[in-house]
Amino acid sequence: MADGDTQTNTEEFEPAVEGEIAESDFDHLAGIVTDGLIGAVGGLVGTAAMSIGLFVASSLGAFDMASFGILADLTGLDVLFPANAVAVGFLVFLGGGMLTWPLLFAATAAYLPGERFATKGLPYGFVLWTGFVLAFSQGIDGGILTLALYAVLTLVSHFAYGFSLGAVFDYLSDRPDTLV
Repeated sequence: MADGDTQTNTEEFEPAVEGEIAESDFDHLAGIVTDGLIGAVGGLVGTAAMSIGLFVASSLGAFDMASFGILADLTGLDVLFPANAVAVGFLVFLGGGMLTWPLLFAATAAYLPGERFATKGLPYGFVLWTGFVLAFSQGIDGGILTLALYAVLTLVSHFAYGFSLGAVFDYLSDRPDTLV
């Protein structure tokens, strides 16, 4: 300050940014748990919708439900119930549909085309289908028509999964305690 300056300007010592009070970790943890439950519910609904399509494909001879036994074999869980390897494999499939894929969807949904989660789920289902159609095509006999039916019905099933998963996210993410 100059000798004759009587102004006291304390503005430079005030914080430059006025922020909100930081939320406690519990609030974030509760939001994360809530979002995880929303993902699990969405995955359950989506897997149920996809399973209906796969059951239709199986009844038409375009999908072999024994393919789920491969999942049990890959994870080593077929040892627990060797007589029901298909059921154990389906439970592994359900676990992936309820945990892994909903978490990936929540992480990538901002980059998918569409306004709402339900419409974003359609391209997401397509991406998942590209791996599924190759991994589960074993045991498809009957020629090119059966293979085409397999491809179409599993694609529709994956669209149903993605749309249902996204629709549950849309429905439940409007709740005030979510981070999605």
